[in-house]
Amino acid sequence: MNLEAVRAGLPVLERYAYLNAGTFGPLPARTVEAMAAHQQERLEEGRAGRSFFESLMASREELRSELAVVIGAERGSVAVMTSTTEGCNAVVAGLRLGAGDQVVTTDVEHPGLRGALQAWDLDVRVARVSRARAADALEIIRREVKPETRLIALSHVTWTTGQVVPIREVGELGPPLLVDGAQSVGAIPVDVTALGCHFYTVSGQKWLLGPDATGGLYVRPDWVERLRLTYPSYVSWQDTAELVPWPNAKRFESVFTPTASVVGLLESLAFAREVGEERFAEARAMAERCRELVGEKCAVVTEPGQATLVSFRLPDRPLAELEARMEEQRVVIRDLPGTGWARASCGFWTSEEDLERLVAAL
Repeated sequence: MNLEAVRAGLPVLERYAYLNAGTFGPLPARTVEAMAAHQQERLEEGRAGRSFFESLMASREELRSELAVVIGAERGSVAVMTSTTEGCNAVVAGLRLGAGDQVVTTDVEHPGLRGALQAWDLDVRVARVSRARAADALEIIRREVKPETRLIALSHVTWTTGQVVPIREVGELGPPLLVDGAQSVGAIPVDVTALGCHFYTVSGQKWLLGPDATGGLYVRPDWVERLRLTYPSYVSWQDTAELVPWPNAKRFESVFTPTASVVGLLESLAFAREVGEERFAEARAMAERCRELVGEKCAVVTEPGQATLVSFRLPDRPLAELEARMEEQRVVIRDLPGTGWARASCGFWTSEEDLERLVAAL
């Protein structure tokens, strides 16, 4: 699928230079159409009967399988979630961590992960990587890991600096590893089996171009029984009479994601699959081009050769002024609270014209 065809399938691009998939990806038209068709069928046929429930469960099972393919996971090792935040909370609660237990994270984590750690009164050791070179991140993290460390929890791609963290090497440090995949899955190739991590969260609404409140959680098969089921739902039980949980990651599904959203994410995954594997290289190439162009006007924070996020700061100009200017020019980026930076997200749908509009607005 060429760029013209890709962009034709994402109607928002007709009106905006949309550079904010790091928050919400552009919705494919076919995704919205599939969701609407599902809801229309429910309106006309109702929400009862054997065929309805069989279809409902089949769509969820299909999504589990498709997400497993996307991240290189074994079948049965992915649970459907509403967000990466839900996945992070499920893991931290399930590890039976308590007051004083030591965990290691970094100073560039999203509140969704930070909040999950804070909620349990843990001894959180913070690796200060925000001002460090990407090449130095591993050593900085290594220095914080001790024999008593119960968990390492961090992002694959940081949401502020856009840095790609060497997950495989971090996993070799020893403790169980929880990875926040909000800015990686759909943006760069991910293979959780090769990475060796224990837990990996997935956002559907960002780089996978899915509807709101969709995502997943990978639990390495040998950790399913070791992770406590803390927030069970109807879907968690293989035997609902005796409350016997499923023997795989499905048991950790605590919220019944609306079926229309499940159908929508499946359609978005099909859209990306039809674009092809080259979409990852194309997105990274546009991010490098964005660095180059924005660097002519601003101080770029993101190092070369990272993922698909480009963060930058505007000298002597309030972010509020920048936001107003961007809105006026129909360029969609975002500010990063507490940093003084703005961030552009580049995808396989991003065009040279999008980047030129960004620079013109700067």
